[in-house]
Amino acid sequence: MTASESTLPILISPRNRALPLLTLTDLRILESQAAAALPEHTLMSRAGKAAASYLQEQISRDTSIEKSKHKVWIVAGPGNNGGDALIMAAELHQAGIAVDLCMPLEVKPDDARWALDTARTAGVAITAAPPASLESYTWLVDGMFGIGLTRPLEGIFAGIARQLSQRTKAKRARGGVLALDTPSGLDSDTGTVVGEPRDQDKGGNEGSSDACAVHATHTITFIGAKPGLFTAQGRDLAGRVTVAPIGVDTGARTAVQLNAPDLFAAFLPPRDFATNKGTFGSLAVVGGDTGMCGAPILAARAALYTGAGKVHVALLGDGAPPYDPPHPELMLHAIDTLPLDRMDALAIGCGMGQRDRATHVMHDVLPLDVPKLFDADALNLISADPSLAAEVTARGVQGDPCVLTPHPLEAARLLGTDAPGVQRDRLAAARALAARFAAVIVLKGTGTVIAAPDGRVAINPTGNAALATGGTGDVLGGIIGALLAQHLPRYEAALAGVYLHGLAADTLSAQGHGPAGLTAGELAPMVRTLLNRMFYPAAAE
Repeated sequence: MTASESTLPILISPRNRALPLLTLTDLRILESQAAAALPEHTLMSRAGKAAASYLQEQISRDTSIEKSKHKVWIVAGPGNNGGDALIMAAELHQAGIAVDLCMPLEVKPDDARWALDTARTAGVAITAAPPASLESYTWLVDGMFGIGLTRPLEGIFAGIARQLSQRTKAKRARGGVLALDTPSGLDSDTGTVVGEPRDQDKGGNEGSSDACAVHATHTITFIGAKPGLFTAQGRDLAGRVTVAPIGVDTGARTAVQLNAPDLFAAFLPPRDFATNKGTFGSLAVVGGDTGMCGAPILAARAALYTGAGKVHVALLGDGAPPYDPPHPELMLHAIDTLPLDRMDALAIGCGMGQRDRATHVMHDVLPLDVPKLFDADALNLISADPSLAAEVTARGVQGDPCVLTPHPLEAARLLGTDAPGVQRDRLAAARALAARFAAVIVLKGTGTVIAAPDGRVAINPTGNAALATGGTGDVLGGIIGALLAQHLPRYEAALAGVYLHGLAADTLSAQGHGPAGLTAGELAPMVRTLLNRMFYPAAAE
């Protein structure tokens, strides 16, 4: 061990941090380089000790039960993840915490064999099969497979995964299920369950699945965070994620980041005294065919609350109200009466419909030298009309990328595939869309992916099931549109909009207003609160 080893482990919460997200390829390279530069077994020793330290911290926080009464059950797989589990067991045992370890298949790699000898020497009780019941244990630890699993969990390991998941789903008040590195059965690159693609419903949402993977309450992940912990099924399966760097410098190896204020805060406009409504831009929300004016009004209200100086609604249909009674600040127009080329940004598609008139409007707005966001019906028109798709791509190639905000089914139409294919690798789908349309892509869903045509990609960590209700996508379009009107670059506007939209849902849910029953219209006032609290505190004094 090095002289500085006593300072380890460092544990990092991903909350509000723009962390790099490491793919399996990234990690294998980093592990190889670190192992070559360090004494043998160092990485496994650090990982096991970091996991033990993390669990001891969790136990010490539980004041409802004495430390001496905690019992920990650990399952170790046959590879290096099992080795991490064995070192963790030895550390906990030596710290006076009761530990039982199950090793269905004896570990094979040299590092893991060293870890097995260490655990045996420490006196850890090791069995080959799990007990009939795990109810007497306060903490269960998944050290079966971690990253790199290429086939579905089978046999005894599948059975153990189901036992662990049952504990998580039971929502016990004490203890939990801790996964080491990643929950076993989860693809750390994509957030899907290995070997089990998920069905999709017509809205592109995840359907039911019998996929076998550990559903953890907590995950401690080593070296760096992984994309699959924050998107698709991974967000549910990983639970609360903590990163243990174990002394490995990740550098700038990956283009994928976890979205956080550090990535966009510097681009928000200052709110100086000597400003006026013109300073913060004019947004036009374009949509609202006959009988569908609610969607653009929701988007426009959100734009007001996100700080746009002036917000117009350009309506395609007939019979719309002359103004919005709750927000008379909004200016409602028939689309032919509003000079869209004089706006600072356009948000197009909410309630737009797909009639010929909508197609004509799309062809009219695309040549305008104004930042543009396309959502909802606008995306469906683009996917159905090759000439519109070509115009979108041409704008991006000319240096004026559009912002496209599809949900998985809309993304599938744009790519000419199906929603399950999009969901199987959300990062790849977002990148493919960004490349095809030379556009900034916001692939909505759990762990929204934001991708730029220059290769930058981020996964958003905020948001919850409160957003699974009608109109929340319109609100997101209005938020991003307002940020575009305030002259944020396209990618940063998308990052900020998605982050604040999700954080509003998280905050409202924490206050008891969600996740069940939260309405889309409730999000915008909370976005305003968060925007001022986080980025304009001096102006609020």
